[in-house]
Parts: sequence; structure tokens; C-alpha cells
Amino acid sequence: SYGGGLSISTDGGATFTNKTTANGLGSNYLQGVYAIGSTVYVATIGGLSISTDGGATFTNKTTTSGLGNNDLWGVYAIGSTVYAATNGGLSISTDGGATFTNKTTANGLGRDDVRSVFAIGSTVYAATPGGMSISADGGTIFSNTTMSTPNGPGLGYSWVNNVFCSGNKVYAATWGGGLSISSDGGATFTSKTTANGLGGNIVGGVYAIGSTVYAATNGGLSISTNGGATFANKTTANGLGDNDVLRVYAIGSTVYAATNGGLSISTDGGATFTN
Repeated sequence: SYGGGLSISTDGGATFTNKTTANGLGSNYLQGVYAIGSTVYVATIGGLSISTDGGATFTNKTTTSGLGNNDLWGVYAIGSTVYAATNGGLSISTDGGATFTNKTTANGLGRDDVRSVFAIGSTVYAATPGGMSISADGGTIFSNTTMSTPNGPGLGYSWVNNVFCSGNKVYAATWGGGLSISSDGGATFTSKTTANGLGGNIVGGVYAIGSTVYAATNGGLSISTNGGATFANKTTANGLGDNDVLRVYAIGSTVYAATNGGLSISTDGGATFTN
């Protein structure tokens, strides 16, 4: 949430308990969260807050621990490797978040204000307002893809808000260019827009499971069941709290949509929502 702290539910979203700076968060203004088991990573505008007890208490990491900036947009983790998308670069930790090394445009990033990060093995994807930056060596060196690329079709727009990957499939949520999809690990992209059923061309978040793709847009939650070829759009008419959807996540037939009007939850694959 933006100013209200981290709200945690242990009953599928029926009820929540709220955590704030009183519980160790770096700030009550949050821009991303990632959890593995009882370990919770929270990207705040005051540092990266880490909990090892399911979110009961947090310790906060800042530039003194090597972060590029205390203002974070997102976080992702695999085992003891933690990737923090900051306003001053992509900060990488190999010791569970105790210390970080920072990567910037000097290492090939499209821009230093990294908005989102995702990793599969040693391949790291960093979404920036200057393109999709991809590293094949764990984040040491990046190559950057924009609207124009010598390999072929580029992104729908160079400003990338969010990235999600599954195997060789890379989904880039762009600011104004729709959802750009790559089937070759990010070498080339095809872009989907309102012409393909998206609710809006400003896409804040994306998530995919198999051939089902969820795109959080400024005009609703757009859902594809054919790998992103076409989309059906869900709005407040289907129970969303607001048509401006910022992020989306799904587990099986349960879909969670973070909207400007609340957290909207569907238990029927996105057909209907409660807010």
C-alpha cells in the first residue's frame, strides 16, 4: 500500500493484519513485496525490509548495506540471492540480503531507476524506463532491448513497468505500448494492445501460468487463455475495486488484483471478483 504499510492475510484474503514502521518496515510507503515460505521481502521508499518470521517483525536494509538507493520499486529472490530494484540501480545480494552489490547503466542497464526484476537461474531481467535489460551471467553485464532492436521487433514502448518470465517466454508490461511478449528469451518481442483486447495500453503488471496471461492495465484486468494472442477484459462491472489495476498474481483459479480501489480477489479464474 502507499502509506498504509503491509497488510497480511492468512485466510485467503478474508481478513488482514497490518504491519508498519513500528514492526521494522523502512517506510509505510511500499512498492513491492515477495515471499518465500516464512521469509518476506518488502520494497519500501525507505529501504528493503526483510522478515524471517512471516511478517511479524522486519529488519531494514539501506544504502549502508550496499543498496543503490533507499527508494525501492520491487524485489525478487531465489534461495539466498536477492535482487532489489532501486532508484539507483539493481542491487544484488548473495547472502540473503545482508549485503548488496549495485549494478547501473555502467553495467548495461537501460536506466538506473529499475522498476521490476525477475530471474531464472543465472538469467536476470530488469525492467527499466529505458528498456528491458537482460543479463546471462547473474547480473554482471546486461544487454538492453528498447522499441528498436537489431535482432528484430522491439518492445511496444521502451518504458517497462514490470517483467515476468516462464521458460523462454518473457512478458514486459510497458507504459503506453501494451504488453510485449517474447518467445525467444527477450531477443525479439511482439506487442499486444487494446486492439487485442487489453483494457488499456498502460500495463502496470503481468503474471502468467501456462497459456493463461494476466495483464494489469489502466482500464481493467485483461486475461488471455491463449498465451497472450487475445484478451478478455474485466472491470468494476465484474467486481474489481477500480479499473486502474496496478499488479496481479494468481494461484490456480484464485486471482489477486491490486487496484486503486482495493485488493480484488477472484476464486473463479477472474470471472468475478470481491473487493
